[in-house]
Amino acid sequence: MNEFKIAEKLDRIERLIISNKKVLTFDEACEYTGLSRSYLYKLTSSGRIPFSKPNGKIIFFEKEKLDNWLLQNSHKSDDEIEEESLSYVIKKKKA
Repeated sequence: MNEFKIAEKLDRIERLIISNKKVLTFDEACEYTGLSRSYLYKLTSSGRIPFSKPNGKIIFFEKEKLDNWLLQNSHKSDDEIEEESLSYVIKKKKA
C-alpha cells in the first residue's frame, strides 16, 4: 500500500473518531468545522461561538452546540417557500 493511500485511510479514521466524540478540542473543532485556527480563535475571543474553558486555559467545544451554531441563519429553498405559501393559502380559505 502506498503512502498516499495510508494517509487517506488515516484521515478517514480520524474523521470517524471526531464524529463520535461529544466534546472537541480546539484543533478537532477546526477540523470538524473546516474553519482556520485563526478564525476560530477570533470567534471565541469575540464570544460569537459557544465554547468552554473549564480550567481557564484549554478551549473545548460541545459538538451539538457547534452543529447548531453552524446551522444558524439557514435559508429556505424555493420549494420550501412554495410549500409554506400553499399551506398558508389553504388555511386561509378554510377559515
